[in-house]
Amino acid sequence: MAEISASAVMKLRKMSGQGMMDCKKALQEADGDIDKAMEALRKKGLATLAKRAERETSNGRVVCRATEDGKTTVLASLCCETDFVAKSQDFLAAADHLADYAMACSATEGPDNVLATSINGKTFNDILTETVSKTGEKTLVGDYAKFTLDGSGLVASYIHFNSKVGTMVQIEASSDEVAAAEAVKRTSLDIAMHITASKPLALDKDGIDPQVVEQEKAVYAEQVKNKPAEIVDRIVDGKIKKFYAENCLLEQPFVKDDSKSVGQVLSEAAKGAGGEASIKRFVRFEVG
Repeated sequence: MAEISASAVMKLRKMSGQGMMDCKKALQEADGDIDKAMEALRKKGLATLAKRAERETSNGRVVCRATEDGKTTVLASLCCETDFVAKSQDFLAAADHLADYAMACSATEGPDNVLATSINGKTFNDILTETVSKTGEKTLVGDYAKFTLDGSGLVASYIHFNSKVGTMVQIEASSDEVAAAEAVKRTSLDIAMHITASKPLALDKDGIDPQVVEQEKAVYAEQVKNKPAEIVDRIVDGKIKKFYAENCLLEQPFVKDDSKSVGQVLSEAAKGAGGEASIKRFVRFEVG
């Protein structure tokens, strides 16, 4: 077996981020060949992924990044098995890299697209494999989305203090001046926080799956099936309206002032800035 120098071990450690003993062992098995040792460490990560394929990934963190001009914002989640690993330096570094790769990704959604994205010849899938090799836990990209402004407006984002929930909401405005108004920016951030807390299913009722609505109607009808038909229809209609108000963002009572809907609060802020604004779309990602 070839004699492994301390400098070779340190070089491999710097390249791979692995522990000293793991690097020394890999070099010994590769007869001192650093490239072969690096490949062995990568295979170790892939083997760990395969072994833990069925494990739950209920921990992790949501990351967000925006361009300096605010025109493009990305939101993504990186998931792992335990809270201990989610707080480790290796995982936190991978999550930071994920934000970079999410911004570099040409697609606007889909975790697989981020995995295949390459920066300086290295894909995020390579980063993920290395991270798994270091932490020993199943790790994956949970969600990914990118919003880019195509006119006047802004993208507001909010990551909850535990980093396990994050929201991104795109606002369209009648002018750049309205979008830049402090009241509109503050209200947009409040709406992002509102989404994080209130978990809307869709922007408006048109965005809710018709099958979900039919299922809700069936449940409500079953609850009052012994009443006269005309009363059943009236009750079901009333309950569906309440369902929309509870689950459609624009109709939800605003968390900071439940006397107004989210749509009304944004409209008033824009009117005060001399124009109009509306919500185009949003995403809410949660780990666990």
